[in-house]
Amino acid sequence: MPLPAAARLKIGLSACFSHADPDRSLFTNKTLQYVEQSICHWLMSAGAMVVMVPCPTGDTARGDTTLAHYAEWLDGVVMHGGADVWPGSYGEEPLKDAWIGDRIRDLYDLALVEAFAQAGKPVFGVCRGLQLINVAFGGTLYQDIEAQHGHPETLRHRDPVAYDQNFHAIEIVPGTRLAKLYPEVGSARVNSIHHQGIKDLAPGFEVEAWSMPDRIPEAIRRRPDQGASYIAATQWHPEFHKYGSTDTINDTPILHDFLWACATARVQPQRPHRGMPGRIRDRASRLLRQALLRR
Repeated sequence: MPLPAAARLKIGLSACFSHADPDRSLFTNKTLQYVEQSICHWLMSAGAMVVMVPCPTGDTARGDTTLAHYAEWLDGVVMHGGADVWPGSYGEEPLKDAWIGDRIRDLYDLALVEAFAQAGKPVFGVCRGLQLINVAFGGTLYQDIEAQHGHPETLRHRDPVAYDQNFHAIEIVPGTRLAKLYPEVGSARVNSIHHQGIKDLAPGFEVEAWSMPDRIPEAIRRRPDQGASYIAATQWHPEFHKYGSTDTINDTPILHDFLWACATARVQPQRPHRGMPGRIRDRASRLLRQALLRR
């Protein structure tokens, strides 16, 4: 018998942005916020209800609803893939105009992670979501892996033609939570749809999987001693795994692990973490001030 709505987990999903464009024929000069279908269906496959968390600020903003209200109401949040992270978010200048990223979305995403982490609610990141979480807690990124990594066997992590059919191997770090989710799986195959990646890991986090052979972090998790709430992420897109396929790593253990954390947080709510470990509060506030000054 299907679960009633009240018994189902309510999972927030960060918004992707299509900024106002006067040359766009549909919704001319309007800002669009949207989600990608696959990741919604991935979460819904385990019975969760998915809610896009819209950005509450902007030139059309009205009312007093905040991201903190969503964090209080929802059971957890997934940080979506999408545009590059703006290098200014981790204290660098863009090396190329093509790598400038989306500064406005960064501000929204940083505030969203902050709200859920302070509420003690689980956070899971996918692709850009992993990069944003790393930056939020004080890490840095390669603006472009092929240009900056310098490994003699650096992989091509993004192929615009193959897109989600571009794959490489990963090595799961023994003893980690990810290794426990995949017992007796030392290596696996994943999709690869990114050109940025983690350079310096955020303090308080650990790497749970590496790309092979060039060793770019492919999965990270906040260490339990750094805060009560669950924060984890993968560089690959588990939602793009073809159901039943053995060509790439099974997405189900990752999904169930996150939803288990959300269910646990629902029945055993954490005390809000106002004095949260890491630099996310100061970093987000500084970036917001910079954005307002530039505007």
